Amino acid sequence: MRPAYLLLAGAVSAPATAQTVSVTVPRLKVAEYHRPYVAGWLEPVSGGPARTVFVWYDVKKGGAEPGTKWLADLRSWWRKGGRSLKLPADGVSGATRAPGTYQIPLPKNLPTGEYVLNVEAARETGGRELVRVPITVPGRGGSATGSTELGSVTVR
Repeated sequence: MRPAYLLLAGAVSAPATAQTVSVTVPRLKVAEYHRPYVAGWLEPVSGGPARTVFVWYDVKKGGAEPGTKWLADLRSWWRKGGRSLKLPADGVSGATRAPGTYQIPLPKNLPTGEYVLNVEAARETGGRELVRVPITVPGRGGSATGSTELGSVTVR
């Protein structure tokens, strides 16, 4: 039989439950619809470097105009570190998404603290939108809703 203090120590040092980001890409009624480029990144509230969690772009586009050419349209993400990210980034990059709701896990090795999750979308012949959600790791999530290019963004 194991002593009780060993079980308690294991429970206290166990990693926190992983948080998940839910991002909704709304269906828009427009004449010419293009799937948006979307990026999500975390910034520590106390300052420090931004960390890209996901970036969805036209990964299959090749030739003289690769899909990465238009990533600079995600202006806030681009300035916060997107321009220095070598793409495709394993576990971060993905293809653009059709309208719907998508689940993305937050990185498991995030230090404890307060962060702002930023999700930005830009669409050809469309608009650009940035949604910010304050969160605490581990623990408290949050949510916010975009008005045009993004629907709800929730961290659980």
